Amino acid sequence: MTGTPQVRSDASARATLDKASDENFPVAPFFLPRAWRDDLMAVYGYARLVDDIGDGDLAPGGADARHLGVDPARAEDRLAVLDAFEADLRRVFEPAGRAPGHPLLRALGPTVRRGSLTPEPFLGLIAANRQDQQVRRYETYDDLLAYCELSANPVGRLVLGITGTASPERVRHSDAVCTALQIIEHLQDVTEDLGRDRIYLPAEDMKRFHVSAADLAAPTGNASVRALIAYEAERARELLNEGTPLVGSVHGRLRLLLAGFVAGGRAALASIAAAGHDVLPGPPKPTKPRLLREVGAVLRRAHREG
Repeated sequence: MTGTPQVRSDASARATLDKASDENFPVAPFFLPRAWRDDLMAVYGYARLVDDIGDGDLAPGGADARHLGVDPARAEDRLAVLDAFEADLRRVFEPAGRAPGHPLLRALGPTVRRGSLTPEPFLGLIAANRQDQQVRRYETYDDLLAYCELSANPVGRLVLGITGTASPERVRHSDAVCTALQIIEHLQDVTEDLGRDRIYLPAEDMKRFHVSAADLAAPTGNASVRALIAYEAERARELLNEGTPLVGSVHGRLRLLLAGFVAGGRAALASIAAAGHDVLPGPPKPTKPRLLREVGAVLRRAHREG
């Protein structure tokens, strides 16, 4: 894991970056060029921090709020902190003006300049977390996909921007992969999300499978819950398959990185299936051997189709 001197000097920023080890896939693996690793970690730090603001998971002590010019006593006002975060982000794109206050946003500046990145993907992630404060349920699968367009797809587009490989077809495939990964994360975190009064399982599907919110609050999933999770997992698998040609469209170390993203999703789906699609006791997590096997499978498919 790498970072700029500003990030290394701030405990709250380090705590945010350290969460990379909990992801289903490697965020900035060692085999990438140093500049890419720095840029990927800068984007990860941004995305993780905006999610932590939206989830109320900021590090104790109020340092993040202070960096953003918010009274720590108001740190629980998530919309206010998100507004301050957006204002600080806009300073990244105005280099002649005041420097960003948060170290993770200061670290983002060189990445934005190197990749000629635009504000839109970053703003999309903020919009997703604003939506999380106001929308607790999703009626249809299409509604959920629209949320993923804000909450997940910008990350893949930023990876393509950092690596200078964006094209309309790659963006389309990347969006499919990112949406799949977001849905898989929702499946792993049903219990955690419900604790925040959020359900990312489409209400129309819950009704179809005769699943209530009370069923999701149980210690273990009944047959109906497990059938619903299996159904949504298959949808995510189809999206992963739709996006997998992205891996074969690039070469070298970038191919290995993108294979890791796809394999992380496939390995997570395998762990959900191995748990009998009972995600309520806690998030099923893929093992490292499973992840490595899936990386190999994705690379073999890319080689055949490339």
